[in-house]
Amino acid sequence: MGPIDADDDRIDDRSGGDRTDDAIDKATIRQRIWDDLEESGVARFPFPPHGRIPNFENANRAADRLADQPEWEAATTIKANPDAPQLPVRRRALRDGKTVYMAVPRLADERCFLKLDPDALDDYDAATTVSGSSTHGDQVGPEDVEPIDLIVSGSVAVTEDGSRIGKGEGYSDLEYAVLRDLGLVDDETSVATTVHERQLIDDPVAIGRHDVTMTLVVTPDRVRRPPEQRQPSGIDWTLLDEERREEIPVLRQLRDRSDG
Repeated sequence: MGPIDADDDRIDDRSGGDRTDDAIDKATIRQRIWDDLEESGVARFPFPPHGRIPNFENANRAADRLADQPEWEAATTIKANPDAPQLPVRRRALRDGKTVYMAVPRLADERCFLKLDPDALDDYDAATTVSGSSTHGDQVGPEDVEPIDLIVSGSVAVTEDGSRIGKGEGYSDLEYAVLRDLGLVDDETSVATTVHERQLIDDPVAIGRHDVTMTLVVTPDRVRRPPEQRQPSGIDWTLLDEERREEIPVLRQLRDRSDG
């Protein structure tokens, strides 16, 4: 079983009644978007776009447009995904003097976040790559993470109402749920994504109560602020089997704290 995220198709049926009869399953939409980005020539390295958060042409322009928004200007701490299309977002954040947090892969360590402090780094370009972040960043535990002002997520697709479809592993929403349980994000925390116009869809999608809604969708050409929707209030333990609870250290910590 996957983690707490309807991005993981294996738990969509446990989403708590948020499905609609005409909803299209996420796997179908992912495949369509991946194929379209590749066939249209919009996809950028790494190739193929399939099976990942796809990189896209003019991702740097989308990052610049995001940086023009008041949510960005007000933020001093940003939690960002590690994927290629958001690389210019991470670099721009450091250059703007913002602290960047990234989760370690699969939250597999007790110190499950990487902190990129612009005042402590000499080479922003190296520090913001997937491999460079683990070398240049400071790996910290949840207790050392500062409150997050803005979350930036990678997406395969985003609906007009801000519903996000990830690559299907479920960790993005799990990371949000962990931060929510730790009191580091709340209903006022903006959640943004940068995507290509071809990744915006108007299909009805099955969304679960544990899915995080985007409050800011930025493409190279425009900005969209979907209507405000309910965000998950924390970890839904009913969607996590015992094996998953035991293999992720921060989940063990949070469960022990709640049991205590």
